[in-house]
Amino acid sequence: QVQLVESGGGLVQAGGSLRLSCTASGHTFITYTMGWFRQAPGKEREFVAAIVWTDGGTYYSNSVEGRITISRDNAKNTMYLQMNSLKPEDTAVYYCVTRSGSEIATRRDNFDYWGQGTQVTVSS
Repeated sequence: QVQLVESGGGLVQAGGSLRLSCTASGHTFITYTMGWFRQAPGKEREFVAAIVWTDGGTYYSNSVEGRITISRDNAKNTMYLQMNSLKPEDTAVYYCVTRSGSEIATRRDNFDYWGQGTQVTVSS
């Protein structure tokens, strides 16, 4: 059973930075993709970024590209989301996700496993 555990959320002022982490366990897939979604209060859950575990290929939503970097540490089975120049509209619960395969996917139903989420709050 795949388990995803997020950490690193918190309260930060606008313009500040945070780094989220997601440690995965139980992967039996030969290839897989991991990523992040977020859900702001009263809004739909939306795709943020994804990374192909084998080759490190990345993909970002237009709303965060240039401010957010997704990366991974193979040895630690951990994925990171470095968020810079944070804005109040980045306030949301951030979810770590994973799926089998090496194709980038951006839809919620593309991902089979979800973490419990970590809250990010950006104050103005």
